[in-house]
Amino acid sequence: MGTVIVAGGATGIGLASVRKFRERGDNVVLVDHREQAQAVADEPGKGACVFLQRDLGAPGVAKEVVETAVRQFGGLDTVLITAALMLSATLPDWTEEMWDRTTDLNLKMPFFMTQAAAPYLAASDNPSIIFTSSTGAIKGHAGMSAYQATKAALPGLARSLTAELGPRGIRINCILPGWIDTPFNDPFWTFQQDPQGRRKEIDAQIPLGRHGVPDEVSSLILLLSSEAGRYIAGTSIVIDGGYTAV
Repeated sequence: MGTVIVAGGATGIGLASVRKFRERGDNVVLVDHREQAQAVADEPGKGACVFLQRDLGAPGVAKEVVETAVRQFGGLDTVLITAALMLSATLPDWTEEMWDRTTDLNLKMPFFMTQAAAPYLAASDNPSIIFTSSTGAIKGHAGMSAYQATKAALPGLARSLTAELGPRGIRINCILPGWIDTPFNDPFWTFQQDPQGRRKEIDAQIPLGRHGVPDEVSSLILLLSSEAGRYIAGTSIVIDGGYTAV
């Protein structure tokens, strides 16, 4: 049994991961700005779950979250960062405020969460950090400039931090989910002139012929954080039904 921080777990991949961690017996600190995450924390599970309603992009929150996990459960073993912001706009409509909000949550927060967590993870027998990037780091879509730029930066951040923290036993990896059926993608669909037609078009480009579901990604997350993942470090793993392979 370990202690896990899940940054962003009210819906989608984060929600599926919270449930799997608790089923395994891990204690979870779930952090999300949405009040609905309280219902997730209240679900039964082998492991306990504490909910913090916070804006993860705000200064100082990452440090507070880590300190809460350590104070509540006595240590820290895994940090999973799934929280992200996807804003869609044509190039002339982008503002500095939109860009800064995206980078604060998608890129700056993972770095400072790692900074805050590293001293405690170094004391763990099985320390792991998992960043959620995206196949948007590999394959471009119009209107997604800030989102795709930040997601493309995360694998590089994971490699740099692995070089620094790997000697302390802390492994850091990125997952790159493709088209997963979650509410997170809603801004993309609303940006499309014909959302249903565009989805059919995208599904036709995926060799497995469909969107993935959150449980298929959370299974990979559980592997990376487990004893079986002890020698996986500094890498980026695509999980997309073959979307970027063809």
